[in-house]
Amino acid sequence: MCGVKGGSTRMPSMTTAGPDSSGNGSGPSGGDGSAPAGGDRDFVQSLERGFAVLLAFDEDLANPTLAELAAATNLSRPAVRRLLLTLQRLGYVTGADGRWRLTPRVLSIGQHYSASNAMIEIAQPHLLALAERTHESASLAALDGADVVYVARVPVRRIMSINVSIGTRVPAHATSMGRALLAWAPAARVERVIADSGLRRLTERTVTDPSAFRAALREVRELGYALVAGELEEGLISVSAPVRDQSGEVVAALASSTSSGRTGLDQLRAEVVPLLLRTAGDISAALGHRADRRAAPVHGRDGFF
Repeated sequence: MCGVKGGSTRMPSMTTAGPDSSGNGSGPSGGDGSAPAGGDRDFVQSLERGFAVLLAFDEDLANPTLAELAAATNLSRPAVRRLLLTLQRLGYVTGADGRWRLTPRVLSIGQHYSASNAMIEIAQPHLLALAERTHESASLAALDGADVVYVARVPVRRIMSINVSIGTRVPAHATSMGRALLAWAPAARVERVIADSGLRRLTERTVTDPSAFRAALREVRELGYALVAGELEEGLISVSAPVRDQSGEVVAALASSTSSGRTGLDQLRAEVVPLLLRTAGDISAALGHRADRRAAPVHGRDGFF
């Protein structure tokens, strides 16, 4: 698949300030590692850098050296060494023969998110029912920066070239899930996604023009669902519907995915979209949303346009 590494979970980019002259990586404030980033005295830069090291581990850096992590995070080797030793003491990484690896303890971070998020527990049986009726994978995703992140999923058959699992990130601009989430988002957030993603081309079908992308979001609002074919990966078709909370805000996107070799667009619209919309409505109702109540306008405007 273009733009997404096979089998990996692509982490969001994190801006990390370069090491200070002493190489201790503690930033201008020293002491507890806090830094007045943008004048924010409550920002703890050492914590940011610790996460930067954790997020540097990926498919390409599954078992990196200290030097490789320093290059990936733009931090000094002494700073990375102290961060690694701290993370090792906490049980999140382990080192041997000059190389480092994440431990299973890092999975507990995502587990805590799932356990503390009622939406995922509520959505799971609905995802299962949707997958059983469509015989296709059903997923729930949330927006994070310029990406969407799978937060719940019931796989049926593998239709993508990556092994999609909970926590997998894909570009929002090229997915039906991203468009279902952005269609009702404030204009500033849409523009931020456009700027951060650059609407990069992933296939020949990817919408890369900002005006065309905004028009696609308007169409999603008019239809009430998003359908994207071959923009993230050739042959992949997905359709998504918004999931709303009690206030009417779109908090997730429900998706059903298939391949062009299995289902045509007309068949998808006729058979899957009604089920998808009904299921998204059921999840929203379980979250407290009243279908007869119009979603609250965002910043005085109903949506981004």
